[in-house]
Amino acid sequence: MSTVYLNGEFIPKDEAKISVDDRGFLFADGVYEVTPFYEGVPFYLDRHLARLRRGLSWMRIDYDTEGLPDIHRRLLELNELEDADTAMVYLQITRGVAPRSHPFPRDPVPPTVYAFAKTWQRPSQEDWDRGFAAVTMPDRRWTRVDIKTIALLPNVLAYQAAVDAGATDAIQVRDGVALEGAHNNLFGVLDGTVVTHPVTNVILPGITRSVVLELARRNGIPAEERPILVEELADAEELFFTGTTNEVRPTVRVDGRPVADGKVGPVTRALAAAFAREVRKVKEAAVGVSAR
Repeated sequence: MSTVYLNGEFIPKDEAKISVDDRGFLFADGVYEVTPFYEGVPFYLDRHLARLRRGLSWMRIDYDTEGLPDIHRRLLELNELEDADTAMVYLQITRGVAPRSHPFPRDPVPPTVYAFAKTWQRPSQEDWDRGFAAVTMPDRRWTRVDIKTIALLPNVLAYQAAVDAGATDAIQVRDGVALEGAHNNLFGVLDGTVVTHPVTNVILPGITRSVVLELARRNGIPAEERPILVEELADAEELFFTGTTNEVRPTVRVDGRPVADGKVGPVTRALAAAFAREVRKVKEAAVGVSAR
């Protein structure tokens, strides 16, 4: 049985209980974060926590995040995931428990803090080399996508529509712009340049997204942050998504049509290899610190 963290305690998952008056349950009034771990080493945990703090501040949820790194590590230990090739910690913080009313509770209540750890799986190398499919669909999300809230119904519906269409990803389109995926960021290679939407209120500022942009520039691959028009998808040389558990994932078909020649392109392969090297570098640095 897995062990989870709930409001200051590590307990068996089957014993975890949350009130039906929790505002996360009633209003989706909360934020969340997902941090990947490679053989027990967190990948850019500082950036994940910085994004979480920004969301908490904007949502006006008062919670001190200082103890979260220890909670993450303890969850991996208790669930015997320190040596797992790939694991993740999901963390959710809601405004807390109060009688149902749209305004914030008049008298402050403690936030509800829940977290769990589990493994996640990369696709097989054969599937990755074959590439994946995506479909475009209207973006029905609210206008503060940059805040990582638990209000994910439009994302759920978009992702399910992709699954129903036999695709792996959904490309959210608003005002003629291909913004991002249902749970990941979208990149295109256009005229030899890696292009992704700039960080604004209409996309999530993905941690993997920022790392991949840094890796592109570090490896001499031209990169630009600008909107990708939906009609540009037909002329893209390559497309790929980035995300915490997607890493760098190639897309070779959109709406049933091939991207370029329908094969995984050289830029996507180069960035996936660079990302794998970055993971190794982070792991080796952590081992070096622990050995001192």
